[in-house]
Amino acid sequence: MNLLPIDETFGDWEALLALILASFAYMHSRIDPPSSALHLTLPLLRQKATLEKAYAAVENGKLLGCIFCKPEPPDCLYIGKLAVAPDAQGKGVGRLLLETAETYAAECKLPCLRLETRIELLENHRVFAKWGFVQTAEGCHPGFTRPTFVEMRKTL
Repeated sequence: MNLLPIDETFGDWEALLALILASFAYMHSRIDPPSSALHLTLPLLRQKATLEKAYAAVENGKLLGCIFCKPEPPDCLYIGKLAVAPDAQGKGVGRLLLETAETYAAECKLPCLRLETRIELLENHRVFAKWGFVQTAEGCHPGFTRPTFVEMRKTL
């Protein structure tokens, strides 16, 4: 498996968008509000890649996963749109992408990774905890009075 930067040299934006949508599809009937992934378009995805550091996991020409990373000085690297193709889940793709984010965080001298996951997705909480993340807060999306997501952090 190879890791490629998602930048101006990246060539398969359609496959990247399809990967994100496919990997987030299982949650649509389970979460409220709907995932921000549903609002992604090719232009928005390209713009996101110019504003954040992103990587793709590729094997034999097939896009298996992606991760977007945004520095939040002074202490965190925010992890967003961590996506793994449904047929590649459980094969180490997500872990490899997170290790790449850890390396980038170290380059940025940021001692912590931060992510948010929906409150309903307990299986995600367990996977991230297995990878060293701990829940640090709960929050709610605009217009909601109940918690809709949890924040998790991993100290590096």
